Amino acid sequence: MELKLWFSFLLLHVIHAQSSKGQWSANVPTKIPVLQGSCVVIPCIYNYPKPTSKRPLSRWRGFWMNNKKKVVSTNLPKWKLSEEYKKRTQFLGDLKARNCTMLLDGVRNSDVGPFYFRIEMPQYRSFSYKKYPVTIDVKREPEPPSLSVEVNDKVTASCSVSHSCPTIPPQISWSQSGFITRRSKRLNSWKWETVSTLIFLPRPRDFNRPLNCTVRYRGGKLVTSSTILRV
Repeated sequence: MELKLWFSFLLLHVIHAQSSKGQWSANVPTKIPVLQGSCVVIPCIYNYPKPTSKRPLSRWRGFWMNNKKKVVSTNLPKWKLSEEYKKRTQFLGDLKARNCTMLLDGVRNSDVGPFYFRIEMPQYRSFSYKKYPVTIDVKREPEPPSLSVEVNDKVTASCSVSHSCPTIPPQISWSQSGFITRRSKRLNSWKWETVSTLIFLPRPRDFNRPLNCTVRYRGGKLVTSSTILRV
């Protein structure tokens, strides 16, 4: 569901790009902070001048490149990526719809970029969007989640965390049992927030004890926030 909502957001950018004056341009974030070992979805919408020929385009080849001109990801299924990126990237975009979105998994310290997109249209032209690079700010440790608690007849606790990978969001667990709901929402084109809400009826022994919220990120890194329940 989260990824479907995210693609709906990108569709708005596609419509904007198609309605604007045709030029070689790309709509991408300039820098994305990503936790080491986790994953990131790089949103990308590209545009190009309208072909003078009335012959419709039918073939598109898309490539994400790094600053060493090495192919990071492509829509060509038979393309052999280097061991550095093999099985770590996925081309998510629909090039016909001017969507060049890419997924990078298992982010390493060396995955800082810059990365740029290249389009090849054999019936028209090819172009490298080097003026629209994307860099990744690799974070070694995760930020603690935001934890809030409201105590009345029942306890309502919310634990929220932001992330860059809607395809594989962080998993949130609690030190207390109860009724748990989870929701995600998009904060911008590359940033998402996942919120877990816990509701339970407190017992006397639950007070003056810590209530923990633990987040497990893609890649296995853990981080916990804690609060003491007060009457």
